[in-house]
Amino acid sequence: MGKRSRAGQSRMPGRIDDGGRVRVRTARGRRISSTRWLDRQLNDPFVKQAARDGYRSRSAYKLLDLNDRFQFLKPGATVIDLGSTPGGWSQVAASLVGPLTAGPSGGRVIACDLNDMEPIAGVDFFRLDMHNSDAPARLIASCGGLADAVLSDMAAPSTGHAATDHLRIIGLCERALDLAESCLDTGGAFVAKVLEGGAGNDLQAHIRRVFRQVRTVKPAASRKESSEKYLVATG
Repeated sequence: MGKRSRAGQSRMPGRIDDGGRVRVRTARGRRISSTRWLDRQLNDPFVKQAARDGYRSRSAYKLLDLNDRFQFLKPGATVIDLGSTPGGWSQVAASLVGPLTAGPSGGRVIACDLNDMEPIAGVDFFRLDMHNSDAPARLIASCGGLADAVLSDMAAPSTGHAATDHLRIIGLCERALDLAESCLDTGGAFVAKVLEGGAGNDLQAHIRRVFRQVRTVKPAASRKESSEKYLVATG
């Protein structure tokens, strides 16, 4: 994360103990949940590694892990990245398939999110809501043909109610799958985040009818306490 000046250290919301762990200071008005989140961020090795490697989010290592195992991002491929902001997955995808600046043989990354995303070389970004009926058509048109991979790291804001959160993310996964079935080329790949729970069984059964191989994986960068996992469907 780089060296910190003394002034920078004084502004830190914590102090480093003898074991190298950042201890978060208590602060008036800060909720317990916020303190826990801050403690987790300050001491997360993937957050620190992302800062060193120049990735915008720790989730970049989830995609790198999945691709190392299943090799679905190939040079020259066209990739759609759903739920892209702040851009960790788009950065990884652009580096692996080749940016637009590489010319006709270079790959393409089309990113989409509800929130704005700072520009990334080789990535075309669209601020869209995947629940809107025209969103899939706009993304498909931007491909200029068929896509080789549809990636979805979309997640709805947590309600704190596990069953509700599970259903909401399954709904987003279904939207991503609809897009994948509309635009993927033969042999294409679909990668999507889901949460553990029974409502995903029908979705997985449908995916298995569409793709030759479907795996369920929890990348090393996924937090142990998280119920998230990723579906990797190829062919």
